[in-house]
Amino acid sequence: MNRRVQALAAAFQFLSRFPVRAQLDYTPELFRQSTRFYSFVGAAIGLTVWCAAAAASYLLPPLPAAVLVLALWVALTGGLHLDGWMDTADGLLSYRSREKMLEIMKDSRVGAMGVIACVLLLLLKVSLIYSLLNGGWPPLLILLPPVWGRWFMVHAMASWPMARGKEGLAGKNFNGMEKRHSLAAVPGAAVLTAAAAVLFPLLGIGNFTLLQAGLSWLLLPVAAWAVGTWAARRMTAKLGGLTGDTYGALNEGIETVLLLVLVIIEYRL
Repeated sequence: MNRRVQALAAAFQFLSRFPVRAQLDYTPELFRQSTRFYSFVGAAIGLTVWCAAAAASYLLPPLPAAVLVLALWVALTGGLHLDGWMDTADGLLSYRSREKMLEIMKDSRVGAMGVIACVLLLLLKVSLIYSLLNGGWPPLLILLPPVWGRWFMVHAMASWPMARGKEGLAGKNFNGMEKRHSLAAVPGAAVLTAAAAVLFPLLGIGNFTLLQAGLSWLLLPVAAWAVGTWAARRMTAKLGGLTGDTYGALNEGIETVLLLVLVIIEYRL
């Protein structure tokens, strides 16, 4: 198995629950190389979610369909990023010192702030999915939030320091990420976005107009970068850098914001 295939397999094994059967030697170098394929993992999750949404919206009313779609979405990631969202909420919303925040985030137990943040996030996500299903078949563009959310994780690893240095899973394996790693992940996300742009008019899937689709392809990457950058800077100001938990939180937050952008485009433009 060549290095590129190993990196692709590592990305799927680490970020998803897709059954990728490969024996890999997980070195820090392999972890860093795998980041260029994070957007492809997002695309696989997004496409699976879209297929499930199409089937569910055909068989069920929009609300139960949206709940089942979100359950599948979480299951495909093993709750990895959702765990990071809860831990980050517990730490940042404790309003303690930097050291205490990092200690709280390291604790495997979930606190009140983490539970509240998780419930609110899932409620917002399910309402947004419901809104996208309410008009009929889901738009193919629903595969893009997972793509750009995972791209931004790579960008964040390369752009902000590690709060714990070389400690923890992220510190041991992603410390030393450079801009070239972030740039290497851009073509994959861009190609996947362009593929959706081509398939949308050819297949006529969903109830978006071509104008709305065009705005989505432009606004989603911009929104992912803008919102992610704002959040990463705020986290870094409080924690002195980012952690594995905050990467997951950034992905969850960006996915939700991009779903919100899609709903605004569908209903207001």
